[in-house]
Formats: sequence, structure tokens, C-alpha cells
Amino acid sequence: MGKLSTHVLDTAHGRPGAGVKVELFAVDGGSRTLVKSDLTNTDGRCGAALLEGEALRAGQYELVFHAGDYFAACGIALPAPRFLDRIVIAFGLADATQNYHVPLVMTPWSYSTYRGS
Repeated sequence: MGKLSTHVLDTAHGRPGAGVKVELFAVDGGSRTLVKSDLTNTDGRCGAALLEGEALRAGQYELVFHAGDYFAACGIALPAPRFLDRIVIAFGLADATQNYHVPLVMTPWSYSTYRGS
């Protein structure tokens, strides 16, 4: 069986994004269901897979990263409203037997993601 994981890299400071709140939602049509909420560890990763085994199903999902709160806690002066507050990555899982890794590379002004394994 496959698994879904993530990690956060803070490129503004050149380090892992530790203490970032991450929420995973399952999306079905117009409804979103919170599946899991976690904080990243000192390596910028969640302590365990977000989904794995029988819980990992093909479908549409969203990862929500609370980037604004993280950068504010780092002492960065942010405008009000924040340019990037919550970063939402909407993605689909086609094959529940594969591993999906969805990392976030971020600054207070930009972000990037890709599919890893």
C-alpha cells in the first residue's frame, strides 16, 4: 500500500520549516472533510505519514500550510493582510498503491511544490 507525506522548507532562512501547522482535507465535489492536522517537526516533516494503508484512497485532496503564522512566529514583519497566509495545494491521488510526497518550499512571498515519492 502507498502513503502520502509532506515536508516544509523555509528558503527565506535556509532551514526546515519547523512548527508549521499542516491540515489535510479530502475533497468531494463542493465539500471538504478534515482528515488530519499536524505540526511539522524540527526537520520540517510531519511525524508520520498523513495517509497510508487502507486510509489512502484515490481522490482529490488539499493540503493547507499555515505559512503566515509560521513566519510571524519567526519574527518577520508581515503586512496586514499577509501576502501569503495559508498556502493551499489542491492535488489528486490516482493510484493508492503508490507513494506521494508533496513538499512545500516557501518564503513569505512565494512558494513551490512538486510530486516526490
